[in-house]
Amino acid sequence: MSDDHTHVQEFFGARAADWDSRFPDDGPAYTAAVAELGLPVGARVLDAGCGTGRALPPLRAAVGPSGLVVGADLTPAMLQAAVRAKRDRDGRLLLADVAALPLRSGSLDAVFAAGLVAHLPDPPANLRELARVVRPGGVLALFHPIGRAALAARQGRRITSDDLRAEPRLRPLLAGSGWRMTSYVDEDARFLALAVREG
Repeated sequence: MSDDHTHVQEFFGARAADWDSRFPDDGPAYTAAVAELGLPVGARVLDAGCGTGRALPPLRAAVGPSGLVVGADLTPAMLQAAVRAKRDRDGRLLLADVAALPLRSGSLDAVFAAGLVAHLPDPPANLRELARVVRPGGVLALFHPIGRAALAARQGRRITSDDLRAEPRLRPLLAGSGWRMTSYVDEDARFLALAVREG
């Protein structure tokens, strides 16, 4: 396992047990972001880096019982927290690295990724892997329940232009990875970038 993976697992593993209680008010932001994906009933969607599975209930509500919802995460403790919260009822949980997903090419209609981009060890390659598992015309949502400036303030740092989520950096990063950005919102209450899988 690479040092990047070990660091991510250690960071999130240590925080998994109380993750949801630290951020109890994020639910409506997740629901609103999922709604903006416009998923039809029966769609197949991946929650990449699903953590404790907070997006799984709104994703299940969007795609209905005939749809497929998969939550993949690298950290076992996060998936265990999702099971304790009974979110495994809303989607299949998969211990997996988003850099090498055990999914068929073009098998999904959408990917939802909350807070994922900042933790990717190789963002261009990792976003290409997400594009690989999505059919042409499928969608990607890069989401965070608070915006870049609010997150930087929470972490006691300044917002910088080298942040991968800054629009001037994110748009070409996505374009070089098989995605075309269709919308970008960065406000205190949320961050949401939507992209379409290029054919």
